[in-house]
Amino acid sequence: MRLTTFTDFGLRALILLADRNPQVMSAAAIADHFDVSRHHMAKVLQELAAAGYVEGIRGAQGGVRLARDPRDIRIGEVVRRLDDQPLVECFSPQGSNCALLPRCRLKGMLARAEQGFMRELDRYTLHDCLEKSASFPLADLSA
Repeated sequence: MRLTTFTDFGLRALILLADRNPQVMSAAAIADHFDVSRHHMAKVLQELAAAGYVEGIRGAQGGVRLARDPRDIRIGEVVRRLDDQPLVECFSPQGSNCALLPRCRLKGMLARAEQGFMRELDRYTLHDCLEKSASFPLADLSA
């Protein structure tokens, strides 16, 4: 599974805002922190605000801050909201030109894998990303 850059930036911004909660941060400060495009980060923050994860603060010291408790924000929920790219062409709502459909068995395998991926992300909250003492086992990536 691969997340879009948009989703990656969104998750990073939420983690930073949760870590600095209740501090207000500008889009520029968040973008500079991660050395990413300010324009792209502003778009990400607009989507996070539309979803109710962050709230905009107007004024000279304005910016954004977390709008919900980090314990109430599920990582899977954020990924579903931000990552609207289909895993493969045949998952697209517009349909597919794949010559293997409807007999392709790969589509079902990929759908189950994607569901498992999201179920795993649903187990964690934004707060879990902050826990310094939390120990999340990593899969052996050397195989």
